[in-house]
Amino acid sequence: MIAATFCVVTLGLLLFFIYKFWSERKARSTIEQRFKHILDLDKEVLRLQGQHGELAAEIERLRSSYREKKVVYDRLQKEVAIFDEKLAFAEMGVYEAHFDFSDSEQYKTSIERVRSEQKRLISEGCAVIYTRNWTVDGSASKGKTMTTRNIKLTIRAFNGECDAAISNTRWNNVNAMEKRIVRAHEQIDKLNASNSIFVTPEFLKLKLDELFLTHEYREKLKVEREERAEAARLLREEQKLLRDMEKARDDEDHYKRLLDKARAEAASIAGPQLEAFSEQIRILEHDLAVAHAKVERAQAIAEKTRSGYVYIISNVGSFGEDVVKIGLTRRLDPGDRVRELGDASVPFVFDTHAVIYSDDAPALERALHAEFETVRVNAQNNRKEFFRTSIEHVEEAVRRLAPDAPFFRDVEAQEYRETLARRKALLITADSAQAEELPASI
Repeated sequence: MIAATFCVVTLGLLLFFIYKFWSERKARSTIEQRFKHILDLDKEVLRLQGQHGELAAEIERLRSSYREKKVVYDRLQKEVAIFDEKLAFAEMGVYEAHFDFSDSEQYKTSIERVRSEQKRLISEGCAVIYTRNWTVDGSASKGKTMTTRNIKLTIRAFNGECDAAISNTRWNNVNAMEKRIVRAHEQIDKLNASNSIFVTPEFLKLKLDELFLTHEYREKLKVEREERAEAARLLREEQKLLRDMEKARDDEDHYKRLLDKARAEAASIAGPQLEAFSEQIRILEHDLAVAHAKVERAQAIAEKTRSGYVYIISNVGSFGEDVVKIGLTRRLDPGDRVRELGDASVPFVFDTHAVIYSDDAPALERALHAEFETVRVNAQNNRKEFFRTSIEHVEEAVRRLAPDAPFFRDVEAQEYRETLARRKALLITADSAQAEELPASI
């Protein structure tokens, strides 16, 4: 009985150890299977180093390919910019003038001279040249005929490219048109290289000069139109001043006659009526003094060509905050000029911050402009006298340059603020109506 029990226990232990051994071996086999590729550390290090080298080589290859393609991309982008006006202006910058003529007639004369010079070069055979004599079927004469025809074709092609560029040039693409002419020259010479035919640098320069002169001629015409418009405006102001002066003189004579009549009637009246006549005489004397002051001011402005009013105005509704206009007028009533500026061309009227009379109004205006030159809204056209600055800064400048001048900092902008209030009321009403349509709960 004891022997049988011992055998059973021994068999159980044996089975337990067999199961234990099998389980551990299976677990070790699973782990070995999972990590068998890194059990040999040296081999794994070599493998990773090899992968690193391959990746480094691939990265360098990609970088090299990128550099090559970037060069091609940049070149193509520049070529596209020649034909895309928006890209051209953004990439090629602002045009710098090549000539400095005082009026458009000089530009027109120069354009005609350049075109005549081009015709001379063509007639003398100096516009397009050849550097090799050809023979066709052994004939030098036929070779000469072929070369002559190729030269004519080259001139026509180059003239066509240049004429298209010059006729289409505008303020925002003149640099692109210059590049287009230069590229046309390079391409035509490249195509003609096998024929040994080339457009001369002198002919290219004349075409570029024609381009620059044509562009600057058109811009000069714009400037002259603006100058004529400004001169016409000044002439209207002069005429308005003369009319105001005549009216002021008529008013002065009118009040003087009324005053003389009132004094004559008062001399023959006594008692209570005399007090009424005395009050009327005082009113007429005041009106006469005002009219006389207007006459003297008008005469002073008319006699002193540099006297006038410098005005400082703003228009929050039309131009936003911190934009002021600093201008000059020689009208007897400078408010007329302010009201004229606030006509139908802008949505709201201007607010006046200062109206400064000066014996040398242009000098005062220039001094104020110089104070804010860096913040001029239109840096290209100085006749647009708007500046992006605060009212406080303008007041500081006026205090220094014209200490006695009154200055009003407040921006009333009545119509603009009433418009904002009305819009706000409409929005509140709309929101309230929408809120009423929504259910209280869902």
